[in-house]
Amino acid sequence: MKTLQDCRDALDKIDNELLDLLNERMKVVMRVGEIKHESGGAIYRPEREKAIIERLSAKSEADGGLLNEAAIEALYLEIFAVSRNLELPERIAYLGPEGSFTHQAAESRFGAMSDYLSLGSIHSVFKTLEAGRAKFGVVPIENSRDGVVGETLDLLAKSTVKIVAELYMPIHMAFATKAEDMSSVKRIYSKDKGFGQCREFLQEQGMLNIEQIPVESTAKAAILAAEDPEAAAICSHIAAKLYHVPTMFENIEDVHDNATRFFILSDFENGMSGDDKTSLFVRLKNAERSGALVDFLSDFDESNINMSKIESRPAHDESGFAYWFFMDIEGHIKDQNVQEVIKKRKNEITWLGSYVKGEI
Repeated sequence: MKTLQDCRDALDKIDNELLDLLNERMKVVMRVGEIKHESGGAIYRPEREKAIIERLSAKSEADGGLLNEAAIEALYLEIFAVSRNLELPERIAYLGPEGSFTHQAAESRFGAMSDYLSLGSIHSVFKTLEAGRAKFGVVPIENSRDGVVGETLDLLAKSTVKIVAELYMPIHMAFATKAEDMSSVKRIYSKDKGFGQCREFLQEQGMLNIEQIPVESTAKAAILAAEDPEAAAICSHIAAKLYHVPTMFENIEDVHDNATRFFILSDFENGMSGDDKTSLFVRLKNAERSGALVDFLSDFDESNINMSKIESRPAHDESGFAYWFFMDIEGHIKDQNVQEVIKKRKNEITWLGSYVKGEI
């Protein structure tokens, strides 16, 4: 290839070949969807998607390809999302509004083609799934800076839906406004925690004394700033773009490695991937007995099961200071050592889901 036109002609030829191959792939995908529909199999299989990405990444590396695992994952997650919609179009409920961080998390796994349902509360997401009005739900579970989302934990404890996947997403804030300059900003909208996460930026800009108006989400902040030329929003870059509010500053958060963990919820059980995590709800039978929790945890230690998280929550259906526990352990519910502990403590443990470990 000697000229730019030669390069363009070569790219056109490759693109035509790629399109033909993708169409061939989708024909196979549609047949897979028919088979799953007949057998009742789940459309979303995170463990299968993980295996494909790992296999292709290893092949690319062995062949000396230019695409690394991150690039292959970015390409194939969208291909998977399109494939799932061809197999069986599904609705995804999420904590809205549109442009929220939860919406971004949902789109990162289900793609732009899916049917999304924006809901005003985490409780509404659970109810929508339980009623069968959506196949998947996406909710936040914890933030690296602010800790767990108590409402999500409490609802998991009493819901029939299961955790089928987790994902971690970095949280970056933008300062967006239609004002001509900073001196014209009279008020700032954001989620309550957004102000605290960007306090250093506000102090540097001399804006700590500007009226701060907390709203239910950073996306709502962008909506309000779009309607008020004297207002600004601390929100995501995506929300600012979606609601046509110019971004004046990006990445204004105090801690730049801030991330949120999200759960994808549905009604099926994942297969084993070899790199799984399992979430459990635990209500100890004799919690008031000295050493009850230590005895319980020792069962996991003796079975060589690593625990990555334990969180206590008030037991709302009991009087006094009673608690239950949310736990994450390494392994799948079908692993033999996990099964041994589950059977031994079957009256104290509720399985919430087993799923592929998310990349932090």
